[in-house]
Amino acid sequence: MNVSGVFPELAQVGDFGPPRSELGVGSLMPWNGKLYVQNYNSHKAHSGAGVSLRRIEPDLTMEIVPETLGVDGTYTNRFVHFPTSQLVLGPHVIDREHKITTIPALTPHRVCGTSRHLSKPDTHVYVLAMEGEVFELDLTTYECVQVFDLNDELGTDGEMKVHYKDCYTSFGRLVVCSNEYEEADWDGRQARGRLAEYDGHTWRILARKPFTAIGGRHEFGGTIFASGWDQASAILEVFTDADQQWTRYRLPKASHTFDHKWQTEWPRIREVEHERLMLDHHGMFYELSPWAYGGRIWGVRPISTHLWVLGDFCSWRGMFVAGADNASPSHGLNPTTAEPQSGLWFGKTDDLWNFGKPAGWGGPWWETPVEAGVPSDPYLMTGFDNKCLHLENLGDTAITVTLEIDFHGHGRFGASESFTVEPGTIHTHVFPPGFSAHWVRVVSDTDGVASAQFVYT
Repeated sequence: MNVSGVFPELAQVGDFGPPRSELGVGSLMPWNGKLYVQNYNSHKAHSGAGVSLRRIEPDLTMEIVPETLGVDGTYTNRFVHFPTSQLVLGPHVIDREHKITTIPALTPHRVCGTSRHLSKPDTHVYVLAMEGEVFELDLTTYECVQVFDLNDELGTDGEMKVHYKDCYTSFGRLVVCSNEYEEADWDGRQARGRLAEYDGHTWRILARKPFTAIGGRHEFGGTIFASGWDQASAILEVFTDADQQWTRYRLPKASHTFDHKWQTEWPRIREVEHERLMLDHHGMFYELSPWAYGGRIWGVRPISTHLWVLGDFCSWRGMFVAGADNASPSHGLNPTTAEPQSGLWFGKTDDLWNFGKPAGWGGPWWETPVEAGVPSDPYLMTGFDNKCLHLENLGDTAITVTLEIDFHGHGRFGASESFTVEPGTIHTHVFPPGFSAHWVRVVSDTDGVASAQFVYT
């Protein structure tokens, strides 16, 4: 049997209801010969029924895991705890013999992340819920207790106004994120999104911007990656263990249809080929290396653009498997969609290069106060065909903006060209065919307010 594409018989379909919200694929995880599929509805159990854990056999037959029938909710977490050889998926713990233990304390919550415990990694994990609850789960006794309310710790606003998405523990820190973003965040009236870390004693906010995914390969590579965005561009924050600091990189947005907390869902950072990571971020797939040399990341390259709302993807039996969130009646707000359902796509990783051509837009400045001589964040330049730069001067005096490129990819930038932009004007620079570098940044010779946006086609 050869496989490539969608298998309709493996579709995840929710109850017709009412209520009818959505049924997306929240997490995918191969486990001791089988593929587990955890799906979700929109907002806890009351928003729709038919959610359950599904199990796919090597012959591609699927069953609803009987022990999980009636456990409806919003679940998107997945984590393998190697010391006890158990898989945490949604509110369920699955042992090596596929025995299911459901944790009652977790079932009412929108569980979205599971990660190592800082001080008890051999027996415990952290479990994050979307409203900001953080639990400790003992995987030897299945005792589960809440240890933090992130609304208190990080100054977020609670249910329906907060959207925590992921957590990850490595190098002595628990990192969490939320992707709260709407028009008030877009135009600067509020900043509800968070990227934050906990060192075992104190919480620290790293960024007040929307972030959706955190990942890495733990000690292998010495890095932690976190994907987010703002007005100006997509963002990749990277922690490197060697220098114990975070560095911000900027990436193009492939689509503005992801510019809302409800429309990003759960794009992931996952290993899908041996020792290689793939990043799904703002409508574009990227290949990503876990290694950082000299405190700088290497190997970020766009693969393709897409419109998929993906909850998760993984490798299983030599295949690349992707789980979508395809169709939601939204309790009647979507009159052209009657049935909550989502599909699974099976192929190989290299198939992704046949999707949409890498293209996008964004940059380091969006009506940004800039300081003379202070370079912008680095912005990705490699892997795109045609490029242009738009510079806008929103200040009262002329500015000269110098374009600096890093063609080695190791963080050393050199001046390439300079452009003078008069007050209230826009300067457009079209790069010659074939011009490229790993990273590009801009720096002004004068304090002011400016935009610098690249368009790649």
